[in-house]
Amino acid sequence: MKISLISSLQDPGGTTISCQLKELLNEPRNFTYPLENHELDLLEVKDRLIWQDHIDENLDADLLIFLSRHTSENPVPVLTVHVTGNITTADFGGLPRSLAVASPAWMHAILRKMSGNAPAGYRVSYEITHHGPSEVSVPSLFVEVGSTEKEWNDPVAGRAVAKSVLEASPVDVIPLVGFGGTHYARRQTEIALNSRGAFGHIAHSRDISSLDRTMVRLMTEKSGAVAAFIDRKAIRSGDIRTMEDFLSSCGLIRLTESDLMSFGDLSWKTYLAIRGLAAAVNPECRLHLHNPGEGTPALLHISPQLIEMAVKADEREFFDSLSGMSLVRLSMPKKSILPVFIIMEENRPVILNALIRLCVTLIRREEDIAIEGDHLIIRKIRFDPGNARELGVPKGPLYGELMNGRTITVGERVITPEMVQVSSVKKIHIPGLERYT
Repeated sequence: MKISLISSLQDPGGTTISCQLKELLNEPRNFTYPLENHELDLLEVKDRLIWQDHIDENLDADLLIFLSRHTSENPVPVLTVHVTGNITTADFGGLPRSLAVASPAWMHAILRKMSGNAPAGYRVSYEITHHGPSEVSVPSLFVEVGSTEKEWNDPVAGRAVAKSVLEASPVDVIPLVGFGGTHYARRQTEIALNSRGAFGHIAHSRDISSLDRTMVRLMTEKSGAVAAFIDRKAIRSGDIRTMEDFLSSCGLIRLTESDLMSFGDLSWKTYLAIRGLAAAVNPECRLHLHNPGEGTPALLHISPQLIEMAVKADEREFFDSLSGMSLVRLSMPKKSILPVFIIMEENRPVILNALIRLCVTLIRREEDIAIEGDHLIIRKIRFDPGNARELGVPKGPLYGELMNGRTITVGERVITPEMVQVSSVKKIHIPGLERYT
């Protein structure tokens, strides 16, 4: 890959980063930076970077990394990364409603490196899409140091950015577009730092009401996005519904922060297959990923009674134990778990065994059970107030004595707990049950 690293002679922050980058490349060392595996070109231009529309037409490059300063009305020491363009008006370069081509994987890689390299007192962050150049046809991104002259000229901060760029090595990310949040896109930044979710274009909350299907589609295309994230806490409910309609019309999947944080190493192809199976169960069900791994996704049905009784016995332990299994749990808006899981077909015997063992273990703690062939027999004995009344037991403390298994005397009659109990038997059919107990 051919990468051009571009700074402006008018930009003190970009100049500091560029100088530190050159120093790092020229220092004696016994290793190679990941970026050096590519063909690098360090370029200085005279005009400000925000006016560099069409600069790629004069460069033989596959990726442009602009080294720049960051300014803010509320200045804080910060290292940032973002792609350029204008979702609405063009107040600082570029054209209105025009976006540059993003490189989510490279921004993700550099952001994560900056998080580790940032000097004390500096924060790291994505920025929302907000300035030019917008007319750039090859993938590009800005890396910046800010937000005042002090930080622009800080060699330690400039070195941290330069080192992060040199150390960056993109991984298999989930390319996303983002909607909502402030200038520094806090939630999108947290997602990228803790998952494979990698953002391209991000729309500020104030721009949400200005979006239409055309712009959402353009953001998606220019980001190469396969899914979208909506910061629901930063957007009005009416706008959220409109955004969801736009995403649906663009065929874009909406992922939550929880979804992205639980993705692990799951490939996008496998995830889509899992979503397809879940939709066949119920189009409204939600997926809860528990490191399902790679393979052939398949449905695994479990007795609804077995699941219900296990959850009733110890809900917390049941769900905690699921998190240690390689499966996908399905839920509905008013039902925390469905009696069907998605697993990898290759793991079916192991997961089935673990699920049944878990359920039987939890139920055994609370109920009197027996195994008869492929049937789990659950015998429940409970106190019957009706029987107690018929035997003349007055309502009150004596009920408690009988419920606690103690014999009582009413007048001259001795009443044992067994005399006021009723029993019920429930049979749950579990093929091959004896193998799991």
